[in-house]
Amino acid sequence: MNSQDMIDACKKHTLFSWSARGKVVPMPITRAEGIYLYGPDGERWIDFNSQLMSVNIGHSHPKVVGAIKKAADELIYAFPGSATPARAELSTKLAGLLPGDLNTFFFTLGGAEANENAIKLARLYTGKFKILSRYRSYHGATNACMQLTGDPRRWANEPGSPGFVKVMDPWPYNYSFGDNDAEIVKNNLTYLEEVIQYEGPDTIAAMFIETVTGTNGILPPPVGYLEGLKALLDKYGILLVCDEVMAGFGRTGKLFAFQHSDIVPDMVCMAKGLTSSYVPLGAVAMRDDIAKHFDDNVFWGGLTYNAHPFSCAVAIATIDALLDDGMVENAARLEPIMRQHMAALKTKHPSVKTHRNIGLFGMVDLQKDTVGTPMAPYNGSHPAMGEFNQFLKENGLFTFCRWGSFMCNPPLCITDEQLAESFAIIDKALEITDKVVAG
Repeated sequence: MNSQDMIDACKKHTLFSWSARGKVVPMPITRAEGIYLYGPDGERWIDFNSQLMSVNIGHSHPKVVGAIKKAADELIYAFPGSATPARAELSTKLAGLLPGDLNTFFFTLGGAEANENAIKLARLYTGKFKILSRYRSYHGATNACMQLTGDPRRWANEPGSPGFVKVMDPWPYNYSFGDNDAEIVKNNLTYLEEVIQYEGPDTIAAMFIETVTGTNGILPPPVGYLEGLKALLDKYGILLVCDEVMAGFGRTGKLFAFQHSDIVPDMVCMAKGLTSSYVPLGAVAMRDDIAKHFDDNVFWGGLTYNAHPFSCAVAIATIDALLDDGMVENAARLEPIMRQHMAALKTKHPSVKTHRNIGLFGMVDLQKDTVGTPMAPYNGSHPAMGEFNQFLKENGLFTFCRWGSFMCNPPLCITDEQLAESFAIIDKALEITDKVVAG
């Protein structure tokens, strides 16, 4: 098929995520390698968002492709009550990589399922029902995860199941808890403690956070926040669940984003980078005291594809490729270089409001005037953002634009030269949004 044939067939016979089928314009992709995507008619794009911030090791890594072929010749599927070589090896490997006593795992097929089962684990373990989460968050599109989520995608999925309580982040969208990290942390946690008291500490099982907020801003926590949050939750017997589905497996320059702080969460949810999205797999990691509870108490959760042997085998190879090729270190090394590229854009382009990144997890916010009005309002759009995004695609770069911002999340194998090439394309595209500021 050529591009249009593929697009027409897909639109006729399938639905697309978060889209009205009649309005979606699918991107035709036939193969991918390294940091590049290829279309059926000779197109090539730099994948500057690692698809959904998930292809961390780059596309078609030969070691992982080889492992996939080998796994297909071995045990492809076994029912969830089985002990398999891949299940044993992957869980042992993860226990060795995660700090503290995060030694036990429940395997799922993705991040939403990981979060869904973490909710069950928290409620069953604590005997409490309410779950805290933050407004600037996304935790998945399944039923409970939509209520866990704070961003506008939740609205059309309401009313949902009860027991979910939202709080503001350290970085609200249009409000400030203070002028520096210490002040922000103090004020946000004071506010959070009051919410806990209003809701009743004895009713709250857990608080879920994206360790680094993902699609809702790519917001690293202020210095001291995670330590303060963990201490506050411990004070009231509330579990801390870190959703590392997007931030995990090297994206931030550490294997897991919470490792930038001095805490061990009670549970960690993971997916995406676990297999670099080559095959579906997610997991919930839990500390020993939680796991021990289920030695004698039934865990009322299950999946046909729990600990799927084929997916577990691919995860083992993916983790080995990530670590053996030094990609976590590469993300850390490129962090200041990406920041320099972003700073150069801000210096040159009046439409650049601000920028931030941790490792190779970054975002640039645009403005439509010199006083800092966002290019698009919360949950809104602006015609210039569509033109900007189209220019990127026409000039060989794929990324996500959301509201008045765009993502900078390339595969962790990207080189200095490829990073510079990417920002050169963005530099030209920003001439479109600069015209909005100029009037």
